[in-house]
Amino acid sequence: MYKKFDAKIDALLAKMSLHDKIGQLNQPCTPLPHQVEQFKEWIRKGEIGSILMAVGATAGNDPQGAIDVDFYNELQRIAVEESPAGIPMIFGRDVIHGHRTVFPIPLAMAASFDFDLVEQSYVDVAREAANETVHWTFTPMLDLSRDPRWGRIIEGPGEDPLVGACMAKAVVKGCQGEDVSHKDRMVACAKHYIGYGAAEGGRDYHRTEISNYSLYNYYLPAFRAAAEAGVGTYMSSFNEINGQPVTSSKFYLTDVLRGQLGFEGFVVSDYGCVEQLIKQGVTDDRGEASSMAIEAGLDMDMYDFCYIENLEEQVKNGRIPESVIDTAVRRVLRLKMAKGLFEDPYCKPEKFDRNVHLAHAREMAANSMVLLKNDGVLPLKKDMNIGLIGPFINERRSLLGSWTVDGKAEETPTLLEAMTEAVEGKGKIHANVGISLDKDFTFRMADRGDVVVLALGESWARTGENKAVSDITITEDQKSLFKKVKATGKKMVGVFFCGRPIAMEGIAEYFDAILYAWHSGSETTHAVCDVLFGDVVPSGRLPVTMPRLATHIPLYYNVTPSGRPCNCYYGENPGNCYVDSYPTPYYPFGYGLSYTKFVYNDIINCANPEVSLADLEAGKTFKLSIEVANAGDYDAKELVQLYIHDPVAKMMRPMRELKAFEKTFIKKGETALVEFELGYKDLGYYTAEGDYTVEPGKIEVFIGENCLTERMTEIVIK
Repeated sequence: MYKKFDAKIDALLAKMSLHDKIGQLNQPCTPLPHQVEQFKEWIRKGEIGSILMAVGATAGNDPQGAIDVDFYNELQRIAVEESPAGIPMIFGRDVIHGHRTVFPIPLAMAASFDFDLVEQSYVDVAREAANETVHWTFTPMLDLSRDPRWGRIIEGPGEDPLVGACMAKAVVKGCQGEDVSHKDRMVACAKHYIGYGAAEGGRDYHRTEISNYSLYNYYLPAFRAAAEAGVGTYMSSFNEINGQPVTSSKFYLTDVLRGQLGFEGFVVSDYGCVEQLIKQGVTDDRGEASSMAIEAGLDMDMYDFCYIENLEEQVKNGRIPESVIDTAVRRVLRLKMAKGLFEDPYCKPEKFDRNVHLAHAREMAANSMVLLKNDGVLPLKKDMNIGLIGPFINERRSLLGSWTVDGKAEETPTLLEAMTEAVEGKGKIHANVGISLDKDFTFRMADRGDVVVLALGESWARTGENKAVSDITITEDQKSLFKKVKATGKKMVGVFFCGRPIAMEGIAEYFDAILYAWHSGSETTHAVCDVLFGDVVPSGRLPVTMPRLATHIPLYYNVTPSGRPCNCYYGENPGNCYVDSYPTPYYPFGYGLSYTKFVYNDIINCANPEVSLADLEAGKTFKLSIEVANAGDYDAKELVQLYIHDPVAKMMRPMRELKAFEKTFIKKGETALVEFELGYKDLGYYTAEGDYTVEPGKIEVFIGENCLTERMTEIVIK
């Protein structure tokens, strides 16, 4: 993809000293004020190839300064005009789900199952960030995660490989476009490669055990999709897999990533990963750690200065050949050339209409929200008297979510402000600001409303990097609050502003309706009002399982069957799993309600229920369809989901696998025909050696409204 630049790179490499080359592989953090002059000297010496535009390892949770475009242009000028090789630097920043305009956290965006909207969101994100010197963003995070205790689950696509692959393609295309050299585009970075989301117990940075079979079938598909979409960079993960740190693994970084996935860009370490090889116990020397990492295929060293301080000596003493350095530098230079930095290295900010981005953010947020429960309470009418209670009434910062470096909380409307605006001139909002356990006052606010809306959730500071929790629930004072309100006898609507799924047993039962609003960015509360008042019919669906209790984790839908009668997830003898609780999901993967009623007919197996394996390999497909009628009172979108189960294979296969979905708009009173095709790439699996195989035999196909649908037909591979 980038090899067209190799002739220019060869000429450049021939003129560069070994020191200059290694400098291209060094990415320090942006300097603090007292470090600026020293930093400029490093640039003049050719010792910096990239700048991480942040300070600290957990930039998503730590305050960061605003970007000074003139400052970064000046640093770039020094690199271009005063360094030995005159090579421009590439500036990278954690623009994860928004810049000035913040979009929903990625897990929420995945809940939309509308990846055209996701792509448009990242077009806007790239335009804003690139306008402030950002060339490169460290997104998408594609870590499949089955443990909501892990704080970084908010950054990823959830528990399903297909959703992860769709997210990968949408984000990469949105950020990079058809030509990443355009000034309003950024280079994307698929992270964290690989297995970071499988950390034991959800404890950040900890060890993982992932078999190659699971690696290829669950954890790699999203990263494979990123490579196919042309992602420019990957970031290596902190973790080890089966005792081997990814940072020093030639198998993961070269054999799999480059050999099997065909990736041609460069790999950057996560923050301080190279030096961490010492802590991980595979070496006790920074120089050896540097050699191990670059030999494995890790091209750029983020933050810890291991490469710039050690690789020159490692080459001179014969530990590694200079050709290894050349290979890494070549990859970095290819991307810099593809980004157009040699032709135009400086940022020239341009005006744009941010109101367009805010409108897109509002649409993305509304489409991401999941209606979990509705006993006829929603949508609300704007001429009602509404009691508004809870700690998230006047919250701003948490609505933006973690990993929000450049969004401004003060620009984010509160729920009280948004609801007051929505009912202006019609209804009345009676607000009890904060959590008041004064029973009389709470009752008085509730009594004034025809219905009570409780704004509940978790703080942004409780999510994100290094923010694992042992109990995925809301606080006890919030529980006490809704129990007191329940005693008033009023209808209760719970709006939950959360980053992760929470354990719903002992919570959901109290509410007449529940809207899971996530941390949905700059336009969170406007989008909430759009849904609550019926201006938007909810269409979000869960990309992760919502458990009853935290003690049931891990709980995910695409699990393999047990040989004993205890496949509890699907309701088969659920009492056989635990003697003290039922571990079925409170709300399953793919679940979500609408304000209208959709009626599914039987699956139509379109005249080809049997196809030979040879014909499948040659491109023939199974064609299936289903009629879905909108029998309710609202025009609305429905997510029609197709799952398969291979009941007999050489390896155990999941009881359900999402293989296709279609988000379809259906007007009230009308019926839509939703069509699917299943081909060779959909009906097989990867062996532990990484080989893709499709076996003859019967395949069960399920089409319906979530992963627990029982609507099934069979196809046969002959």
